[in-house]
Order: sequence, then C-alpha cells, then structure tokens
Amino acid sequence: MRDKIFDVIIVGGGPIGLACGVEAQKQGLDYLILEKGALTNSIYNYPINMRFFSTSDRLEMAGIPFMSIENKPTRTEALEYYRRIYSHFQLNVNLYEGVKTLEKSGENFLITTVKGKYQTRKIVLATGFYDLPNLMNVPGEDLPKVMHYYKEPWPFIAQKVLVVGGANSAVDAALETWRKGAEVSMVLLGDEVDENVKYWVRPDIMNRIKEGSIKAFTRSKVKEIREKEVVIATPDGEVTIENDFVLAMTGYKPNFALLDQLGVELSLDEKRQPCYDQANQESNVPGVYLAGVVCGGLNTREFFIENSIVHAESIMGDISKKLS
Repeated sequence: MRDKIFDVIIVGGGPIGLACGVEAQKQGLDYLILEKGALTNSIYNYPINMRFFSTSDRLEMAGIPFMSIENKPTRTEALEYYRRIYSHFQLNVNLYEGVKTLEKSGENFLITTVKGKYQTRKIVLATGFYDLPNLMNVPGEDLPKVMHYYKEPWPFIAQKVLVVGGANSAVDAALETWRKGAEVSMVLLGDEVDENVKYWVRPDIMNRIKEGSIKAFTRSKVKEIREKEVVIATPDGEVTIENDFVLAMTGYKPNFALLDQLGVELSLDEKRQPCYDQANQESNVPGVYLAGVVCGGLNTREFFIENSIVHAESIMGDISKKLS
C-alpha cells in the first residue's frame, strides 16, 4: 500500500474528470486522476467520423479556447482539445489504471486499482456511462458478429447489417454502412427513429427509410441471433432475415458497482439516479462526490459535457473548504 494520502482522487479521465483536476489544481489540492483506458477514453471509443451535437465553444473549459474547423467539432478535434488541456495544466493522471474496489478506511478511503492501492480523503466519481452497454439479453447476443460499439463502416462493405436502436449512434451507423455498400436493416422500438436524433441527420435517415434503401422494422424487437440469420418479433409476427453483422446500438449505463461499493443510494424508480446534493455534488456518503453524466443514472440524456463542467468548480470548492 502507498502511504501517501491524497486530498482527492478523481475516478475517470474524461472531460469532466479533467475539469475536476484543473479545479483541484487551482484550489491547491493534492489530487490524482485515475483513468482505466486512454485519455478521454469514451471519446476515443466514439465512431471515428462522429461530430458532436454541441458547438465547440460550449465544450470549452478552464479558459482554453476550443478551435474547430466547423461549428460542431469532430471526435478527432475533441481528442486534440482535451490532450491540450491535459498538457497545458500538466494534470496528474494515471492512464490505463482501472479501479477495482473502493472502500471506506477510517477517516479516509482506500482505492485498489489494477496496479496498486491509494488512500485519499475525498473521492470524485466522474466515470460517465459509455463503458457498459445495455444488453438485449437474447440468444446469440454473445456471437462474434454482434457489436455494441461502432467505429467505422469499412468492415461492413457488401455485408447484411442489422442496426438495433433508433438514437444518434444507431442512425450514424446505419447511414454510414449503407453508404459504403452494406445492405442495412434497422429494428426500432417505436414507430420511427428517435425525435432527438441530430437535426441535420434525422431527415436523411427518414428519407432513406421512406424510399426503402434502409429497411426499418418498427415497433419490433430482436428475438434471436443466429450465425447467418436474425429473428425479429414484429407486430405482424416473427420475421427471419439473412444477416452477417448486428450493430446493437442499444445505449449504455453507468458503472453502478462502484457506487454500490461506497454505499451511494440510488432512486427506486426506473432512472436509478444516485443521491447527491445539487449544491456541491456530494453524495449521501460524506466525502464521495459525483460529477458528470453519472449523476443521471439511467437517464443518460440529462447531463452532457457542456452542462456538467460546472460540477468541477462546485466540488473542488466544497472539498477545499472542508479540508481547510
């Protein structure tokens, strides 16, 4: 065990975790950021051609301008911007060091990672929600041809692709793979794609479905996935289609295991929203703070980078006050 006791350890090296690091530094706190993957790992795992819904100015932090060629930045531009934040402030970040357990240890907390152990007075969980996909829980979901993350269209040229879901990631995957020569079908829970799909993309997918270029099974669910087929439950009965790949763009959820380890309470409704004080982001467990989209629980459409950056200042101001 390492004898040093940090003032605060931030779990998660995404944009909000980095913002927390910047604010901790401003407050003179002895801090460490632990990130289980690459810097801003979730953004790294976004589709290669993804463009943000938000404009670059709304994603800025710490007074560092976010310059992008167009109004809405790309994944690559975001990766470069947050690398500059990391470099400019020389943030104390341990990359590729996933957290295994979190526990109370006397007045402090003990964090065990894949590489060692740390003690800290306070913890900030800024873990996002992009690491754990929502599973369909159907036979065949564990087949190699089923993917819960989509990167780029090239592997799907001349393949029969089924895209499950109707939100932004599903629509992007369907359009990109179709434009590269895939035969694309979609399974939608409702009557059409999500109304919150990016406004400049939604007419495109609606027109492709209307003209029949992309086949959409509405008010439907995947029932079974086989080596060369997929069985779909539709309002008109079961339909079996030929299939090479399934892109299950069914959304993601927070790592509730870390919250449970520390005793953070969750709401009893379908949102499973963690309990925290909106004034300072401190959870029901004293010394444990929540930052970013993890605050929304399963409601992943409430918190975004642009409206969560303010969490960093609230949290570190409160920690500084309590440790002084």
